[in-house]
Amino acid sequence: MDTENPSAHPRAKSRNDGNNHHPRRAGAAARPGGVVHDNSRHTTRFTVIGNHLAQHAELSLLAIGLAVHIQSLPGGACVSIRTLAARFPEGTARIAAALRELEAHGYLRRSRERTGGGRIVTRTVSCNQPGRARGGPGTVAASSTAAGPPAAVRRPRPERGRPGARSLPPVPRPAYTSPALLADAAEVLAGLRRQDPRLLLSAADAAHLAPGVAAWLERELAPAEVGRALAADLPEEPLHRPAALLAHRLTAKLPPLPPFRAPAPPEAVRHPLQNCDSCDHAFRGPSPGTCPPCTPDRPGP
Repeated sequence: MDTENPSAHPRAKSRNDGNNHHPRRAGAAARPGGVVHDNSRHTTRFTVIGNHLAQHAELSLLAIGLAVHIQSLPGGACVSIRTLAARFPEGTARIAAALRELEAHGYLRRSRERTGGGRIVTRTVSCNQPGRARGGPGTVAASSTAAGPPAAVRRPRPERGRPGARSLPPVPRPAYTSPALLADAAEVLAGLRRQDPRLLLSAADAAHLAPGVAAWLERELAPAEVGRALAADLPEEPLHRPAALLAHRLTAKLPPLPPFRAPAPPEAVRHPLQNCDSCDHAFRGPSPGTCPPCTPDRPGP
């Protein structure tokens, strides 16, 4: 025998009672082509959804539908991105974006927790009425990796134990820094959030990472190429320390210096990029012409 969803209030009234719609003003004609409701009262297998979600002015239609689906699931159901992508045709990228929408508006809370066996699991809390006290009757907890329904929603660990309290890893340093080079590096870091909103950095994080980006730009890479390399193939789970991830990528993926030139000495002038008239490769020089490999009689640096 079917039972009602435990998240529904036992005396919750259906929205579709007789007087649930706005009364029509006297003398007003029915709007042609408007929706006509043909409703019946549910007694089993139903979930109460608030109009604040169903008619949300800022959430996308995919995010609203995904929130309704998650609220209809029993506690302990798996709601990982891969599981939802296998259930629906939208794919992992669109489902991940919809989950971030629900997080931003308070309908989902996700955190990483360590189980007694040492495993790291993602704890997901679905809230059918954002703004209520956490853990109250308006929330349903679900774990994306742990098996079975959780006994209770764990409290977040104190700030003292969070990874964000640790210092960021070191980053590479350019052979020669200039205000213009660091300004270009800052623009690369500021533009990462347009490729993935999770890469929004604080001013302190950007100042720490800027020399590492400058070391990449020193290797004759365009700013757009550096941005794509840093934002490509990010993990699907929430990024708790995006600055630490970027610092690791700046060090682990640092490209080699161009084989035909050494780093400029500190007292040298940083010339603009030119296109070689012979091989069409980019090089730095005071004026257009040919690059050093295409100019055998050109004196060394």
